[in-house]
Amino acid sequence: MSKVTKRKHVMNEALWDDYELPKENQSVVKVLKSKGNNLHEVCTSTGEEYLVSMPTKFRKNIWVKRGDYILVEPIAEGDKVKAEIVKIMNKDSIKYYKENNVWPKQFEDDKEDIKNDDDELFVNTNRKVITYDSESSDSDSESGIDT
Repeated sequence: MSKVTKRKHVMNEALWDDYELPKENQSVVKVLKSKGNNLHEVCTSTGEEYLVSMPTKFRKNIWVKRGDYILVEPIAEGDKVKAEIVKIMNKDSIKYYKENNVWPKQFEDDKEDIKNDDDELFVNTNRKVITYDSESSDSDSESGIDT
């Protein structure tokens, strides 16, 4: 299988939601930070923090950033790395988990849930944002200055 074909299949699998509920050994966790070498530090709903690994099929095809939610499955031989990523959650799968009362209650209060669609847009921080104060123009006219 070529790289392009593999990438296409992995992306389709990640983007296409089969809406499958997690099995008993799987759990939803939040990504805290990336540690390098396809390792990510995560936090469970109980507050436990540990490392998870990204399987080779996701590497160089799917990216996980801080604040994302992922579905993990524990691995037996893990001492420091205790789980492996099974699925990267998106808005639709999170909504489906909430509807089926599978979503952890501790993650419901996160400000990620309040996010609007405009927050997803890229903001260019290289340009200075100019804001106009409409009250300053009103105060000039009220002060009695005739032009």
